[in-house]
Amino acid sequence: MPNTKPMILRIKEIAKKKKITIKSLSEKVGITQPNMSNIVNEKTTPSIPTLQNIADALGVHISELFISPDKPASIKCPNCGTDIIIDVRK
Repeated sequence: MPNTKPMILRIKEIAKKKKITIKSLSEKVGITQPNMSNIVNEKTTPSIPTLQNIADALGVHISELFISPDKPASIKCPNCGTDIIIDVRK
């Protein structure tokens, strides 16, 4: 069964911290503001190249769009249900 849980993106959080508006971010990335809003609000799933462009525009590694630096990323083992911590290093 495919994973139907929505992707959790931190674009809004990072942009706010860096004082970058969604409008200016969309201009830097080269997409329309409505499209960027849909990505930020997780109404649409962006492509990997678009995510990379967003990360570049925000000045962060692409992995930071998905994980919080305060909390390690993890997945559940499909066989035993144990949490597996994912260590993403630059």
